[in-house]
Amino acid sequence: MVSLRIENLSKKYDKKTAALDNLNIKVESGEFMVFLGPSGCGKTTALRCIAGLISPTTGSIYLGDKKINDLSPKDRDIAMVFQNYALYPHMTVFDNMAFPLKMRKYSKTIIQEKVTKMAQVLGITDLLDRKPKELSGGQMQRVALGRALVREPKLFLMDEPLSNLDAKLRTHMRTEIKKLQKSIRITTLYITHDQVEAMSMADRIVIMKSGHIQQIGTPLEVYHKPRNTFVAQFIGNPQMNLMPCTFVTNDNQSTIISLHSSNIQIPISKSDISTKVLSEKFIIGVRPKDIVIIDNTENFEGIKLECTVTYVEILGDEITLEVAVGTADNLVISLKNNLNLFNQGNKLQIGFEYSKLHFFTSEGSRIE
Repeated sequence: MVSLRIENLSKKYDKKTAALDNLNIKVESGEFMVFLGPSGCGKTTALRCIAGLISPTTGSIYLGDKKINDLSPKDRDIAMVFQNYALYPHMTVFDNMAFPLKMRKYSKTIIQEKVTKMAQVLGITDLLDRKPKELSGGQMQRVALGRALVREPKLFLMDEPLSNLDAKLRTHMRTEIKKLQKSIRITTLYITHDQVEAMSMADRIVIMKSGHIQQIGTPLEVYHKPRNTFVAQFIGNPQMNLMPCTFVTNDNQSTIISLHSSNIQIPISKSDISTKVLSEKFIIGVRPKDIVIIDNTENFEGIKLECTVTYVEILGDEITLEVAVGTADNLVISLKNNLNLFNQGNKLQIGFEYSKLHFFTSEGSRIE
């Protein structure tokens, strides 16, 4: 096992556009790290720089204590699985998996031993004589994994390897990949734009936007303490509700007033929020699952709002509501195991506890 260190890595394709801008990342030995972000954020560019497929404009890449910037891809001891698998169509599964070993002049005995062992780990022993055209998507993905791992590389790179699979198989394969990675303890970088993959597989997540790192943390850290509003809305499904607000204060308490619908006033004690924002415009965020429907008989001590249902989506035991608050604010609510029936136009009282709120500056940075 070996660690990966990236220092001040940048990649510019022209003088104005930076696909990567000053990346600094440390991947610990045996760690499963996921790069997460929308298309065009620079995550695949970072992976290709690490693999040696493209050269960074500036910065250094270390595998262990060895700087690998000037090494060719074949000398970096890095394996990569691509989105389209890139299997050789004229070769059998065995020959596809054996190919990297043959290129390194391993003996036939060692090749047979290593391929057979990896096929057993991946559960594809009965497929060794088939060609790629005779395989399903999930089987081809296992072969691609086997071909990359069979030579026991120091670093394993995966570029959206599940994007071509159907939803059920994707769920199964992300579990299998995570189990495999933990069993062989290989340092892994995994690229995806799917937050479910990132949250379920990663030891830590690197969230990227426009070539910059927005936050690095465990799945729980980026979910419960997003560093900014981009992370807050990118992590979580449905995404976090954000409401631009300002304060009106008096001697005893402060009142939050939504800027989008000024007729909505929310009383809140000064002790419930940092004094940094008492005289500033700011943003409050609340996750859809933290909003509840309040019965008139309940003694609810949090924030209460009157709203009107504008959209209903039923997904089995989960219901997603979009509601209008005031004249312009729309909030999304996620309810599980709810037996109530909701229709467009229903009037509801909703609420959320102070402890469930997230606070951000007007520029989008988190306020602790």
